[in-house]
Amino acid sequence: MFVVLRFISLILIVLALLLLGADIVTSLEKGGQITVRSIEQVWGLFSKSGVVSFKAWLEHTLPVPLPSWIEAVLRIPAWGLSGVIGVFLAFLFGRRTGGD
Repeated sequence: MFVVLRFISLILIVLALLLLGADIVTSLEKGGQITVRSIEQVWGLFSKSGVVSFKAWLEHTLPVPLPSWIEAVLRIPAWGLSGVIGVFLAFLFGRRTGGD
């Protein structure tokens, strides 16, 4: 189980670095104007209708404060969320010393 979670943390950290690199390249292409893609924008690259239908589902299914909270999470930079979760998992499930 530890090996699987360590592998997932590695994938999340690599994904965060890829997304950060894509944001840096886009910023350079725009002449230095800082560009940061949110989770919603990255998701929209794959399925624009998926984002719209998910937001509609949120509004109709969840109680009042929850949809706005989830939409706030969707506005977080994509590299930030995956990187933080990946580093957190790496610290939790990192290598263990056998000195017990």
